[in-house]
Amino acid sequence: MGPSENMMGKDVKLALIVSDSAKAQAGAMLLRDSHPWVSSQEADVLVVLGGDGFLLHVLHELLDHDSIKPVYGMNLGTLGFLMNGPLEDGETIARRVAEAHPVPVRPLCMDAVTQNGSKFSYYAFNEVSLLRETRQTAKIEVRINGRVRMEELAGDGILLATPVGSTAYNLSAHGPILPLGSRMVAMTPLNPFRPRRWKGAILPESASVELRILEPGKRPVAAVADHKEVRDVAIVRISATAEKELTLLFDPGFTLEERIFAEQFQV
Repeated sequence: MGPSENMMGKDVKLALIVSDSAKAQAGAMLLRDSHPWVSSQEADVLVVLGGDGFLLHVLHELLDHDSIKPVYGMNLGTLGFLMNGPLEDGETIARRVAEAHPVPVRPLCMDAVTQNGSKFSYYAFNEVSLLRETRQTAKIEVRINGRVRMEELAGDGILLATPVGSTAYNLSAHGPILPLGSRMVAMTPLNPFRPRRWKGAILPESASVELRILEPGKRPVAAVADHKEVRDVAIVRISATAEKELTLLFDPGFTLEERIFAEQFQV
């Protein structure tokens, strides 16, 4: 049973989390007196005001807490693909949340080892990307489930995107859009020079990916998990993690899945 089904018959405690932008702060002024808000610790659902970037920031913060709560985003920022629209006249935030549909999202886990042996672990709800740091072309060996699938990918880099992130950087790099619930990951090359005609791959979420940097001293590469960057990497391992699954809430009629369908039929 999803969160929205559980919430229809009871008073749901809501917490308001607002970005620093002037637009979000102005929207919060109108909302604060319209509902008996509680703290984030007491809340059943977190209502987030801002744009996609701020929502991702909140999701990353939730990963560090034992109690992971559903998130309802309201677009008062620049981008709002992951957000719901503002309230219409006569609507209440409590009703919006009660009628919203839950969408589970699973992040990718990135484990990176640098050239000097330092280790870093970060999560990504959109994508993990490997990017060349200099004018020199990046050269990357691609291993999947312990087997070398590509001895050398030469280009600007490579990325792995979740279904949620498949419409972001991945789409700009001509990668495939993945339906929600597909439990797949898009692997997309960034301006590949060799093999020139390789368009990428669609992998099952269960796949374990290892990317090894070739000639790292001459061709340094940075790894980025959403907004966390690790420079001069030697090996990057990426896998999906069900243990960190979060829930986004969307208004009926124009869910995230519908937006993903709409992106595929734009002309």
